[in-house]
Amino acid sequence: MLDKALIRDHPDAVRRSLRRRGLDASPVDEIVALDEQWRRAATTVDALKAQRNQISAGFARAKEQGESALAQLRAESTALGVQIQGAERSASEADLRLHELLSMVPNIVSDDIPDGDASANVELRRWGEPTKFSFEPKPHWEIGERLGIIDFERGVRMARSRFAVLAGLGARLNRALIDLFLTTNVAAQFREIAPPILVNRDAVEATGHLSKFSDVMFSVEDGALFLSPTSEVQLVNLHRGEMLEAADLPKRYTAYTPCFREEAGAAGKDTRGLIRQHQFEKVELVSICTPEQAAAQHEQITGLAEALLQTLQLPYRVMMLSSQDTGFAARKTYDLEVWLPGQQAYREISSCSDCGDFQARRAAIRFRPAPKARPEFAHTLNGSALAVGRTLVAILENFQQEDGSVRVPDALVPYLGGVTVVR
Repeated sequence: MLDKALIRDHPDAVRRSLRRRGLDASPVDEIVALDEQWRRAATTVDALKAQRNQISAGFARAKEQGESALAQLRAESTALGVQIQGAERSASEADLRLHELLSMVPNIVSDDIPDGDASANVELRRWGEPTKFSFEPKPHWEIGERLGIIDFERGVRMARSRFAVLAGLGARLNRALIDLFLTTNVAAQFREIAPPILVNRDAVEATGHLSKFSDVMFSVEDGALFLSPTSEVQLVNLHRGEMLEAADLPKRYTAYTPCFREEAGAAGKDTRGLIRQHQFEKVELVSICTPEQAAAQHEQITGLAEALLQTLQLPYRVMMLSSQDTGFAARKTYDLEVWLPGQQAYREISSCSDCGDFQARRAAIRFRPAPKARPEFAHTLNGSALAVGRTLVAILENFQQEDGSVRVPDALVPYLGGVTVVR
């Protein structure tokens, strides 16, 4: 959430960011007007209460002057009470509407990202060359079904479309990837967390996912709880409402969780295979830090995700997202895109974002720069290291062999008890 003081003092900067995102900037005017209305009403409440306090202080003297003086003070106090109620109601209504509007305004995008839609994304670097074959490479769904390690039909039968079953070495490969990712992340000083899968409304509002993903999250108990769309939600909310010490920052966490998204806005996209499922798995990284630490943390999270792809010998590229392709809560995002021979394209496998103080403000996560210093909001950063299902897809397609088998990347062999080929 943006600071209303920022919008009040620098409305043009917020308007510019909204326009860079391709969004309507008119809510800024309403926010500024509501903020003024709220401050006037709050000032009126304070002034009226001060008058009533003066009247209350005069009751002792009025008793000496007789009943008529007391009656007059009571009437004035009652009238002030009515005015105070009206002013408080006005302040409350303005504050409620102000909060609603503020919760719908996305983060201010960084000045150093390109303007435009997804076509304006900029490639920063790439690692490895697209895999070459002496035969026509197949897509992962054909490979997986032929090997008997992915079963889409049974997934649909027991749930619905966009669910799948992993079997045998498919399930073991999936588990091996999770183990490799967590082991690597913990070695990089990210503390492992096993969080709840269900999260409450406050949690998803804190990270901005209710605004962004409200049409794609699965909910239970009439929207009181949600199936987590990403463990970024749980990891950021570990410190919701807390005051941290600067000396304890950054706080860095990693978690493996199943994730759930309705994908309501993705009709017709990636209808085959594992790329876009309602249930998928990720290993996530989150850092909660000071503003001064944020840039370095962003690079470290991105670098850790890259290191995992390099360990698995998967060709990839790093993209800086444009203003219109940057997520609701992010100010700057790097996407890692892995090469998929079956699609002859690079596809996203990790998204690493700097959210500034946007989420921390919503989640009330603050820190003290010094023991007696004024508290400030922390900064939050997140990234996938990595999306498990998409990594499995990349392995099947990049390590496929002409006879239909799949070679196991060297880094995974110890996690599979020495298995080197999936046949």
